[in-house]
Amino acid sequence: MEFRQFRYILKTAEEGSISLAAQKLYISQPSLSQLIASVEKKIGASLFDRSNTPLRPTLVGQLYLDAARRILNIDHEFRQQVDDVLNLKTGHIIVGSSPFRSTYLLAPFLPVFQQKYPLIELTLVENTTRNLEQLVLRGEVDSAISLLPIDRKEFDHVEIFSEELLLALPPKHPLAEEKGLEPGNFGQLPEISLTELKDTPFILIHKEQKMHDALMSLCKKAGFTPRIQTETRSMEVAQAIAGAGFCATLLPHTLIHGNHPPLPPCYAALDTHPTRQVIVAWRQNRYLSRASRQFIEDLRDFCANSYPAR
Repeated sequence: MEFRQFRYILKTAEEGSISLAAQKLYISQPSLSQLIASVEKKIGASLFDRSNTPLRPTLVGQLYLDAARRILNIDHEFRQQVDDVLNLKTGHIIVGSSPFRSTYLLAPFLPVFQQKYPLIELTLVENTTRNLEQLVLRGEVDSAISLLPIDRKEFDHVEIFSEELLLALPPKHPLAEEKGLEPGNFGQLPEISLTELKDTPFILIHKEQKMHDALMSLCKKAGFTPRIQTETRSMEVAQAIAGAGFCATLLPHTLIHGNHPPLPPCYAALDTHPTRQVIVAWRQNRYLSRASRQFIEDLRDFCANSYPAR
């Protein structure tokens, strides 16, 4: 079997559609359909249940997809090992990141890394934090930028920096007025107890992101369940909504330093000063190439020297 077939059929399963997969693969739909039909003929069974939309793999199809991922992972690790033997400064690494981390961390870091190692090819895969961890376990990315806690039985990791979680309040919120907070000011921040916000409506980040658990956990420790007014997948959206005067939310200080909406919220520190650890994680027992290890080492150094801290 050809690696090309594995990649094409995996893409079809990912998209749930032959036509969408063909577009992403830059081939015609008839060509992809013929390839899948040819593989099914050799195997003697259908890979997809075509009566469903989106397409779903059959039992045989799922076995094929699992085997394809393992084979492609072995091929990728072999290529990494060859790169290491031949030359430290070449290679291909696949890094997973949330759009948030891509914008505020990798955007300033990657040009520095590329200038230092121009022959290392880097592919960036973006997704939510929890989905990225699944991509790491499936071998579809070498490593991913994530957050603690993480399953230490499944992952190895390196901590790269710590970020404080800050409160974003609508400018006309009573506490903002009481504390004399100015919209957009994130300098010397007054402290507020989370218990003072038990009656305040919150913007909740989607459960696929660990910020969701952070808010729920902090409120539970403070003795209340937060009033959730709305939910979003984007912390930038939550920041903008808070600034527009709708709800309160929690945001990492790295976002507050890097993103300045036209209508900024008021910022305050929580009296408990909660933080979260940003990490680079990879699957246990996975071979990490020299290029991947160099990427992680340089990223950690970059964060220590350049990333804003509180």
